[in-house]
Amino acid sequence: MPRPPKFRRVEFIPDVNYFKPAGIPMRELEEVVLTIDELEAVRLKDLEGFDQEGCAEKMQVSRPTFQRVLGSAREKIAEALVTGKAIRVEGGKYRLAKRKFRCKSCDYTFELPFGTGRIGDITCPKCNKK
Repeated sequence: MPRPPKFRRVEFIPDVNYFKPAGIPMRELEEVVLTIDELEAVRLKDLEGFDQEGCAEKMQVSRPTFQRVLGSAREKIAEALVTGKAIRVEGGKYRLAKRKFRCKSCDYTFELPFGTGRIGDITCPKCNKK
């Protein structure tokens, strides 16, 4: 019996989760499903430019696991581009990374998920100061 997959750490959830070829109605398209953790692997390696070891550390998985996730993602993206399929981004085994903050006013420490608010706009949940 195989070991259950480990949750992968993800810092980014996309606002747009569907991509399709122009000029083809959605009802006529086949889809490829790219998981959130696969998209994170592509983002870290191909967009952010981290090396494989750095990517694996950020996602908190082994290097071979990272390579499998990245290979699967690239294969799905290539299939969609070459054969004219749509890409849906959803699902996967992941957990959203959190950022830690400390309030300068009351010294309270709290966490927020990546992508929620900008520094300077964040309000302390204890004293309600920025």
